[in-house]
Amino acid sequence: MAAVPKIDWKLEANGSAHHTEQYPGTELVVRRAQPFNISLAFGGAAPAPGSLKFTVETGSTSALQDKTRVAFGISSAAPSGGSWGAVQASPAASGSLSIAISSPASAAIGRYRLGIKTNTGASHLGTFVLLFNPWVTGDDVFMGNEAERKEYVLSEFGVVFVGSANRISTVGWNIGQFQEDILDVCLAILDRSLSYRKDPTADVRRRNDPKYVGRVLSAMVNSNDDRGVLQGNWSGNYSGGESPSSWNGSVDILRKWKDSGFRPVLYGQCWVFAGVLTTVLRCLGIPARMISNFNSAHDTDKNLTVDEYYDSSGNPLNIASDSVWNFHVWNEGWFVRPDLGSQFNGWQILDATPQERSTGIFQCGPASLTAIKEGDVDLNYDCPFVYAEVNADRVTWTYDTDTGKKTKVYSETKTIGQKTSTKAVGSNARRDVTNNYKYPEGSEKERAIFKKASEKLNLDTFNAISAKGLNPNLSGTLKSKSPEPKVGQDVDLVFTLKNLASEARSLTAKMTAWSIVYNGKLINELWKDSLEVTLGPQEEKKFPLKISYAEYQQRLTPDNMIRTTALCQLSQGNEIVVEGDITLGNPSITLKVLGQAKVDQPLKVEVAFTNPLNEEVKDCVLQAEGSDLLAERLKLNAPPLQAKQSTRLEFEVKPTKSGTKQLLVNFSCDQFQDIKAFETINVSA
Repeated sequence: MAAVPKIDWKLEANGSAHHTEQYPGTELVVRRAQPFNISLAFGGAAPAPGSLKFTVETGSTSALQDKTRVAFGISSAAPSGGSWGAVQASPAASGSLSIAISSPASAAIGRYRLGIKTNTGASHLGTFVLLFNPWVTGDDVFMGNEAERKEYVLSEFGVVFVGSANRISTVGWNIGQFQEDILDVCLAILDRSLSYRKDPTADVRRRNDPKYVGRVLSAMVNSNDDRGVLQGNWSGNYSGGESPSSWNGSVDILRKWKDSGFRPVLYGQCWVFAGVLTTVLRCLGIPARMISNFNSAHDTDKNLTVDEYYDSSGNPLNIASDSVWNFHVWNEGWFVRPDLGSQFNGWQILDATPQERSTGIFQCGPASLTAIKEGDVDLNYDCPFVYAEVNADRVTWTYDTDTGKKTKVYSETKTIGQKTSTKAVGSNARRDVTNNYKYPEGSEKERAIFKKASEKLNLDTFNAISAKGLNPNLSGTLKSKSPEPKVGQDVDLVFTLKNLASEARSLTAKMTAWSIVYNGKLINELWKDSLEVTLGPQEEKKFPLKISYAEYQQRLTPDNMIRTTALCQLSQGNEIVVEGDITLGNPSITLKVLGQAKVDQPLKVEVAFTNPLNEEVKDCVLQAEGSDLLAERLKLNAPPLQAKQSTRLEFEVKPTKSGTKQLLVNFSCDQFQDIKAFETINVSA
């Protein structure tokens, strides 16, 4: 048996050339379709280069390695793009060889074993990880803009937009794709998928295709079919796990999944699924970003309309499987679509939130963004569902709970898919991408595309549009008087009604308020009232209403959302529904970094909070995390706070790398849940 040559993986030089220097550990991580250099020391005279053969193989079993093994010798010139190959990188030094190994742009990503065969035997040299390569034009994920590559592949932190269309909040997210263990967890996700379990060989071979990998990951980041990473929960009750709003990033979730023996982590909601999928896609080399869509439709029956029901008292009813989410967050990954044609290249929608089954599994995408905008809903994958999220028509019904009779009240085409948002490249600003998804609402082009989509799905478009005629010349709004109402204060509402007719109108308004989860699920009834109203011709009236703090105290979900509705029953027999969602703001916390941040130097951080209530708050907990600032999530218990009392909490971080980092904190107590803040920190070497 030949002595195993000693290999130098040239970690620093290869890491720099392949933009992989941030992955931790001593294993080589490189990107496909780009040569990497190694040197071999033979402990004696180096064999002639022509006598050497290399092997690469991937897969976690010897059977898979046998099936994926490729052998190649040292050539005088680098191979053409379609195959593995090696060239001598520099003249042989005494007892050693420098080799440049090339992989094809079609190589499967994953962990590879590198072997060598000489005239005297075969040796295993070690392992390396091969990723997608957005820097090389031949790769399916090639992205030409360097600023975008830095943002969508290399950035370890970001923000996600949540709340409602009239009150958008910015929440920090620790993406952390280069943190300890994360690459290994991402590779383990692929090896635990249903596709892998069903046919490991076919699965491993298809890992060269970002379409395939993205679709598998959209299934595996939720736990519904495959004991994947995260279990969803929209019940409002999160006992037995962590409230979805308590998470500040993906790193803790992915490590928890691995450390528990791959048991689903409890619990996630849409932005958590999207945050985790961002981490996994970027970690494997697929450019990715998070997209927030406000007034997002969940159309379960593929008819491009969302039906909402109310009872005769004005209560919203959860009897339809369709719903409108105040916001929904999904992902876009960047890659080509040879299956559809080059016009569909670019951003592709992937959604790991388990909403509807696709080919029997809770997965969604990739759906081409261009296909969505152009109404090409017959193309792979899941385009009708995504199209409806941003462009469904909304139909309102009343439902008689005694007789089961449904009465169509109103239909409209413009409210679904508002302020679709993503983080701007290079800053935390909100970039509106609504026009990427659809033509301007109400424009001829937008309606023509809706008609095209309906025809492709064999839908009768007349049905949705005809209901518009039911609007009985009355308009209304139900809004908070304050632009920024806060938890702990009474909610003052203004109910506005306007008679658009030239004759007087009389009506009864039956009003209710419910606490909701952000996806529209009703949790607790908080308040109800009714009004008898007479409006003269063209008259507008405003009515002040109040929901007291006592009525909603501790009955909100962590989303702090209240749905107010008024069912207006006119004496002529017509009805309209006026609806308004109110998001209450938590009190703020301030996060202050005390001093200059330097690598390996402790840095003090101060968090200040003032209790705004006239009563004590207790069970106070501060959590903090940040890639390259804290090795793991930090948890501090704080003493109770009396009415109007302030507190300052201090802790230390110790940066391990230079560059721009993000520190995130999360404060909770018995009266307020998950008050968040984040700060960007520039760490010098």
